[in-house]
Parts: sequence; structure tokens; C-alpha cells
Amino acid sequence: MARPEKEAAVSEIQEKLQKSKAVVLADYRGLNVQEVTELRKKLREAGVEYKVAKNTLTSRAAKSVSIEGLDSYLSGPTALAFGYNDPVTPAKILSNFAKDHKHLELKGGILEGKVIDFNAVKALADLPSREALLGQVAGLMQAPLRGMATVLSGPIRNLVYAVEAIRKQKAGEE
Repeated sequence: MARPEKEAAVSEIQEKLQKSKAVVLADYRGLNVQEVTELRKKLREAGVEYKVAKNTLTSRAAKSVSIEGLDSYLSGPTALAFGYNDPVTPAKILSNFAKDHKHLELKGGILEGKVIDFNAVKALADLPSREALLGQVAGLMQAPLRGMATVLSGPIRNLVYAVEAIRKQKAGEE
């Protein structure tokens, strides 16, 4: 690569690192073209950008945006999955794909500008999706309201039972 091309590649990676909420690094050695195409399609559908970049250029870009400690993960072929909307999505997709394809190996990643190791990427992949978390929060917020409605309807229900019992008693006397 000529120097201007390298500078352009570094600035492109810098921009992607700054925009992304999470980046997952993976070793893709051993995947065939069909498997890589399938992976790229899954990532694209989820709004995740997948890029293969030279380790030295990635290292320079990371250092220029104040991300330290990434060099230990930049050995061998490295693919970067940039998650711009949801930090869980790239980790989840790559982790699920790695379960089915033994050649894909997760290395580590970057979460909100901090370098994370393989175990943290796996923990991130095990988190529920954003939609599931929002559903859980909505359920937690709804539970006290449902309980309060049940408690408040209790006296009214008891009053209805008492009035019904009095009606039956008077109907039996007449």
C-alpha cells in the first residue's frame, strides 16, 4: 500500500472506531468464501459493519483515538465487526456463528472505547438483546401497577359479594 492509501485506511478505521459502540475482533482463518459471505450477510442485516484490516493500520488508528492495549489482540488475520447501534449485536452474531463454524475465533474487542478480552466479549454475547431488555424493564414497571390495581379492586369485589349475599338472603325470605 502506498502511503496516501495507508493514511486513508487509518482515518477510515479511526472514524469507525469513534462511531461504534462496540467492536469485536475475530480471526477468520479457515473460513471459506461461502461462510464469510454468510457471516457478512448476517452482520449487514443487523446493521453491523464487517471489515478486514491490517493489524498495523488498526493499531495506529486505535492509538490515535486513545484506545490503548489493543496490540495484544492484533496478531494474525483480524476482522473487525463494528456495532454502531447496539453493543451486544456484533458479539452475539459472531459468537453464534463461531459455535457453528469452528474456524472463526473471537479474539477480543472494544466496548465504549475500552479494550475488552475474549471472556468479556462472550459475556456481552450472552446478554439478552436490546428488545428483550426493554421488555423486561417494561414488565418490571408494569408489575407494581398490576399489583396496585388488584389490591384496589379487592374491597370493591368484596362489596359486590356482600351485596349479592344480601340479595340472595332477601330473595329467600320473600
